[in-house]
Amino acid sequence: MQLNVNTAADAARNSAFAPKTLAQLGRGESGVLDHLDLPDDIARRLMELGFLPGQEIVPARSAPGGGPRVYRVDGSEVALRRETASRLILRSISKGDNRKT
Repeated sequence: MQLNVNTAADAARNSAFAPKTLAQLGRGESGVLDHLDLPDDIARRLMELGFLPGQEIVPARSAPGGGPRVYRVDGSEVALRRETASRLILRSISKGDNRKT
């Protein structure tokens, strides 16, 4: 019988390699969009606004009370609900890559 105990160190190590979502970016961080995990019509509209795979996205302002958050992408500022931002998946960065996500 094997017993597997997850420690805080294991969780931190695993989370470093887990894909991050746009909603998880903190102020001052930036990320590169990998893909949109949304229905086709919503994904298409966001891509028209500049949310394209490979595009760098920077969080800006946030509404009080956790409302919509403004993101800077492709020279524009777009407000997204947290639920929508949590479906935009950022690229995982390998250890040798020094770009932020």
